[in-house]
Amino acid sequence: MSHDVLNPTPEYLAFWRERHVCTLTTSRPDGSPHVVPVGVTYDPEAGLARVISNKHSKKVRNVLADQAAEPGGARVAVCQMEGRRWATLEGRAVIRTDEASVAEAVARYAQRYGRTPSPNPDRVVLEITLERAMGRA
Repeated sequence: MSHDVLNPTPEYLAFWRERHVCTLTTSRPDGSPHVVPVGVTYDPEAGLARVISNKHSKKVRNVLADQAAEPGGARVAVCQMEGRRWATLEGRAVIRTDEASVAEAVARYAQRYGRTPSPNPDRVVLEITLERAMGRA
């Protein structure tokens, strides 16, 4: 079922505000999918999803490689599920390293997941400009 990225149904948005481990899918240099567990925050007002990560991670390297080749950023998807409920957000990711973007992403993570991550000087943000939302919540 398709959803409006900027105006999701209340049920869909509520599902994205619950505490769930999600997956992030990026593309490896050979084109194969790289799927890893992550925490995701969804900001429909801005049309963004955010994932905090270490700048040395494989997912960040994948996005940086694609970001250099793809105008608008790397194509990625984030997904979560619980029982029969599921939700996927697709879009284009870029890596943000500036202090304001990292602080915003950490604050949103803390709000959704109920804990503030430990300080990390190597933290970056995968900022996903959303193009599609799907799911059954």
